[in-house]
This record gives sequence, C-alpha cells and structure tokens, in this order.
Amino acid sequence: MSDFQLTRTLDEHAADRALRADVLHGLTHSPKVLPPKWFYDARGSELFEEITRLPEYYPTRAEREILLARAQEIAAVSGARTLVELGSGSSEKTRHLIEAMPALDTYIPVDVSESALSGAAQTLLAEHPGLRVHALLADFTKPLHLPPSPGPRLVVFLGGTVGNLLPPERAVFLASVRAMLSPGDALLMGTDLVKDEDVLVAAYDDAQGVTAEFNKNVLSVIDRELGADFHVEDFSHVAVWNREQEWIEMRLRARSELVVKVRALDLLVPFAAGEEILTEVSAKFRQEGVRRELSAAGLELTHWWTDAAGRFAVSLSVADGAEPAAGSGRGPEAETAA
Repeated sequence: MSDFQLTRTLDEHAADRALRADVLHGLTHSPKVLPPKWFYDARGSELFEEITRLPEYYPTRAEREILLARAQEIAAVSGARTLVELGSGSSEKTRHLIEAMPALDTYIPVDVSESALSGAAQTLLAEHPGLRVHALLADFTKPLHLPPSPGPRLVVFLGGTVGNLLPPERAVFLASVRAMLSPGDALLMGTDLVKDEDVLVAAYDDAQGVTAEFNKNVLSVIDRELGADFHVEDFSHVAVWNREQEWIEMRLRARSELVVKVRALDLLVPFAAGEEILTEVSAKFRQEGVRRELSAAGLELTHWWTDAAGRFAVSLSVADGAEPAAGSGRGPEAETAA
C-alpha cells in the first residue's frame, strides 16, 4: 500500500472559472482590484523565490529563524501526530517541523497545484519512509473536509499569508480553521509585524525591481489565459504603507490613458492616466490584534515566538482554550502568550 494519497476537490476547470470570475469582477469594480493568488504561475513562483532571497525581503528569513529555533518546542507543545499545511507549495518550511516530530503519523498538505503536492510528497517520503502523506488538491480559503487521521492535529499556515486576507475574509478563514479542529488540536500561524515604514516599503519595492516584475506578472497571466492585451510596460509598480489600516498595498498604475481588451470575457477595460489596480494587501500585525482575531474565531493564543529582531511572529493557538495534548511541554526559554 502506497504511503501517498491524493484527494482532488477541484476539477480541471476550477482555476479557469475562478480566474474569469475574479478578472471580470475586479476590472469592472471601482477601484479596480485583482487577487494576489494570480501572481503565481510558473514564472510568478520563480520570481517570488527570488524575492525571498533579496536583502530587503526579511519575512522568509525571519520565519525560518523562528522555525529552526523552536521546532522542537512546537513539536512538544502540540504533541501532533497529524500535520496539516494550508498552502503547502513545496513543503520546504514544514520540513523543519516534520524533522522535529518523530511521532508524526500523517502529513496533509493542501494546495491548488497538483504538481507541487506530488513533488513535495515524493521528497518527504524519501526522507521519512514511515510517514503517510494524504494530499488535498483544494482551495484552503474554502471550507475543508480533512481525511481521517490520528490526533492531535496541528494546522500550519505560514509565510504571513493570512495578511493577504482582508479583515472580514480573515474572520471567515479563521472560523473555518476552527471548524477543522477538535479539542487538543492547534493552529500554528505566521504573521508579519508592524515596524518602521521604510523597512516595510522596501520589502515590497526592492532596488533590483524583482517585486515590480512579480507584481506585473499578473497582467501576463491574464494576457495568456484570457487573451487580454495588457502591456506590462504601460503600468508602474507601486508599494505604499497604509498607516490607518497597518498594511502594505501593492498596486499597478497606468502610465497613460488606455483601453485593454480581455477577449475571453468580451470585455473592454478603460484606464485613466494614473488609475490603479490594487493587486495585494499585506497586513502587518500586533500581538494583541492577533489574539483578538483568534479569540473571535474560538481560538486561544497560547504561545508567541518572534525572531531575534522582533520582525515576524509565529503563534500557536488552541481550540476554545483547550490545552495542547502534550500539556505544557515547554522549554525554559519558551515565551507563552499569557
């Protein structure tokens, strides 16, 4: 019997339908908006990997620092026998956790890319022969039905991706995560923290222009998939800090007045000179705000770890105040969130 199983909850046309719906809604909306998930075709994924290596982009390094330092502690506190990762991609980050969990029975990666799920599973099974991998081809922003697996479960949502959701979307998402958890289960979540504006803006507007190319890649995706005639040189990359909302906004600004045709939608999209498309919101957090949002979803924040510079946080929360199955299990330097 194979230790790899794949369950498909998305059909082969799901991505096309979603792209059409998002583009039709977003480009006829005022102001114009496109969801950040459409950055990530093959080229977009390559560009993002390049971004994570840029000197200005600290979140990936900061989160990795926490995971390397705290993996044993997270394993002990959670006592997890099943690890569920939302938006797993290559599963690179969770390798640190899996290596620290000798009692782990099942890994459930959730992603919209079947090739990413299969490739990551092959690598992990080669490294951990006793591990079971049950991958879900699914959209983690929709309610999920997890396959049977031994508890306790640790649901992992890393990378600060939760910040790409607007507050009402975060509330729905966190409630859906809570619905997956039984007493003794936990959520491990990465959140980027509020800090100096110059540091934040530089992380999304690097000197080499890699983030600008990444941002404009969404136009290339629409051109290819929907027969549009966007020209990336007609748009400028913009990254701004919204002080009131405490989030970064990435936008694409039309350099001049123009009209774009999206053939697959039979849609003409006029742009005034200087008009913008909002392509990403990336919220930055404070501990008390994270605690409130988790509490509203029925989750209690119990542990809060940051990198040495205090730039990024990884938190652990449990269902309705239930203690993690392994009890305290904390090392002497653990920072509880009490």
